[in-house]
Amino acid sequence: MTIRKTKLLKTLILGAPASGKGTISSRIVKKYQADHVSSGDKLRDHIEKQTELGLEVKKYLNEGQLVPDNVMIKFMITELKKVEDKPWLLDGFPRTISQAEALWKVQPVDIVLNLNVPFDVIIDRVKNRWVHLPSGRVYNIGFNTPKVLGKDDVTGEDLYQRPDDKPEAVKKRLEIYESVTRPVINFYKEKGILKEFEGRTSDEIWPQVTAYLDPIFQH
Repeated sequence: MTIRKTKLLKTLILGAPASGKGTISSRIVKKYQADHVSSGDKLRDHIEKQTELGLEVKKYLNEGQLVPDNVMIKFMITELKKVEDKPWLLDGFPRTISQAEALWKVQPVDIVLNLNVPFDVIIDRVKNRWVHLPSGRVYNIGFNTPKVLGKDDVTGEDLYQRPDDKPEAVKKRLEIYESVTRPVINFYKEKGILKEFEGRTSDEIWPQVTAYLDPIFQH
């Protein structure tokens, strides 16, 4: 694998929903002092501030549609220009092959990390997730179990399972992710910059990530 040795490494992280991508990303950003460029966070920021882009994106989301590729490409390339003089970790983009190709023309990435967590592990993890809606507190049965099943520790109020956390909904999301993202993974594999990490939990995957990134970032 040939990696361009630059001080300002441009890194991309891929992983299915609930694969622990958020956890691994925050650890990378902290350990290697990279800027975290999360497409989801940036979009939410624009929606909150009601920018022209934010209003356009909100319209698609309200109609239950994906934000079109051309809008996402233009938006993310603008965001990446703001951090071009820093090392960054890109998260949540590109999601499609046309986004990957457009990004490559403007800002090729140096390293792509792909988190491989078995889908049955993800479904299991998510189906055990219960939320206290007023506070946003999240419980995981078997990992962070509430003292009384189905009740919030602090208020004693009911916990709910989000409809999109139900096994059939998660399975559908994972199948869509697989079909859309597989070409993106193959695109970076062909470029010779993809590194896969396999494990069931973030704590299992993290040591593999640091073993790989340490020599690169310390160069």
